[in-house]
Amino acid sequence: MTLHSPIARTAERVRAPIPEHVDVAIVGAGPGGLMAGALLARSGLKVAIFDQHYVAGGCATMFERGRSDARWRFDVGLHYIGDCGPNGKIPGLLRQAGVTLEYAELDPDGFDTIVLPGLRFRIPAGHEKYRQRLYEYFPKEKKGIDRYVQLLLEIDRATRKLDRTGGKMGLGMALDTLLHGRMLIRYQNATIGQVLDDCTQDQALRAVLLGQSGDYGVPPSQASAFLHCGLANHYFHGAYYPKGGGQAIADALAATVEAAGGTVHLRCGIAKILVENGTAVGVLTEEVRGEQHRVQAKLVLSNADLKATLLKLIGPEQLPDGWVHKADEMQMGGALFLSCFGLQGSAAENGLSATNFWQFDDFDAERFYRDAAAGSLPRGCYVTSGTAKDPTTPGHAPPGMTGVEVMALSAGTPQAWGVSSEALWDGTYRKNPAYVAKKQAVEDDLLRRLDALCPGAAGRVVFRESATPLTHTRYTRATDGTGYGLAAIPGQFMRNRPGYRGPLAGLYFCGASTRAGHGVLGALLSGEQSAKRILADQAAAK
Repeated sequence: MTLHSPIARTAERVRAPIPEHVDVAIVGAGPGGLMAGALLARSGLKVAIFDQHYVAGGCATMFERGRSDARWRFDVGLHYIGDCGPNGKIPGLLRQAGVTLEYAELDPDGFDTIVLPGLRFRIPAGHEKYRQRLYEYFPKEKKGIDRYVQLLLEIDRATRKLDRTGGKMGLGMALDTLLHGRMLIRYQNATIGQVLDDCTQDQALRAVLLGQSGDYGVPPSQASAFLHCGLANHYFHGAYYPKGGGQAIADALAATVEAAGGTVHLRCGIAKILVENGTAVGVLTEEVRGEQHRVQAKLVLSNADLKATLLKLIGPEQLPDGWVHKADEMQMGGALFLSCFGLQGSAAENGLSATNFWQFDDFDAERFYRDAAAGSLPRGCYVTSGTAKDPTTPGHAPPGMTGVEVMALSAGTPQAWGVSSEALWDGTYRKNPAYVAKKQAVEDDLLRRLDALCPGAAGRVVFRESATPLTHTRYTRATDGTGYGLAAIPGQFMRNRPGYRGPLAGLYFCGASTRAGHGVLGALLSGEQSAKRILADQAAAK
């Protein structure tokens, strides 16, 4: 296997003729929209997917730099996924769309390494192995560790049973929860901070248990305990990386859409979702080669940012009573700063292997998030390397080199970066001296952190490029630069998140802000569930 260029199909999809009529117009070519599009197209519906980016995949994309004989390729948002064994959730979802991929497993004895002052903790696959390792590090905290792991197990059991019932909470499921879900019931509306208050006051242990919180970007005082535990469980079933890079899933799904007769249109953003008499009837594109296109559709599925969908693409004047206030009140997840570094030498020579590093300056997770929201320099970082995770696939870096991504939570508003909203949308922010200086300061800080984790790395840098949350907004149009969608707080989690039908007839949702949740698994699951809802509604209407 070789790693393909992320822009291999760009020109073809930019030039693809825009249809006048489709059965389903999909706004946004992220994993959710691509998954839904593949399933709907394979079911015989005429599907067209529209995205303003030049690569399909949303957050699950890669970008490349350098000469053709010395190419660097870096992941934007897909750095690892869980449960990709033969019977895993993600392979099972993709098989429904006719997609089969290979996955490289991260180190099962430590796929994530938590780095705290005076402490390194490697998170292993498997609940019991995790419990025993926590015992080794914190022998006086066995009671609290048992309590925490019991909640993990109860949520894992319930989640897997729901998977088998297609998400339906029947009498059998309710009875099983009553018999085996005592803690699950108690903490169903709790934050992970509240759970940890009942488990331990040991600050180092709490910091270890919260070490992966950057995977959802919400502080412990606000993050849903169910979300935190569900995410941890996802990786306890094994952590993986798609062979061929993070773009492999998006590329395979987009190809499936096209093979089934659908179309993918890049550099073709949507200006408006067309509404007539309270019904979504199509989309209006932004200017494409000097012309806007009106595409009539029986149904519209939005995989775009939820707030943008409601307040910009549809508009307050078209929304039912209460929805404008609901949209205004939505709390979004955190935003990320990404630095990509190219290093001389192999992954091993640079101290990198098939594990991710989560580095923190202290044990105070609340301060970590508070300072990030205030726009301060990072108080920690996440480090990962496609070269190290996928060593048998050439193309992540030039021969003899290693690519590495370093990420940190960051403020996502234009104002936090010293620019206006207008400058963000017209692109002039990129030359603003205050923005350039702050971006350079954060990049330098992340390189310093990489060098501390992998001594000597700073002296081996031959390539460096960074993206702020404003960059993320420019490419994905996400509110405040978030890649997480709605913040996973108890009031916005599970049944408190939007379902797959929108507030207008003919309008449907998928993506990170829907009930399936954020991340690659959540996005793919949202695509599956929205497609099933559309097909069921179509069948019922006949």
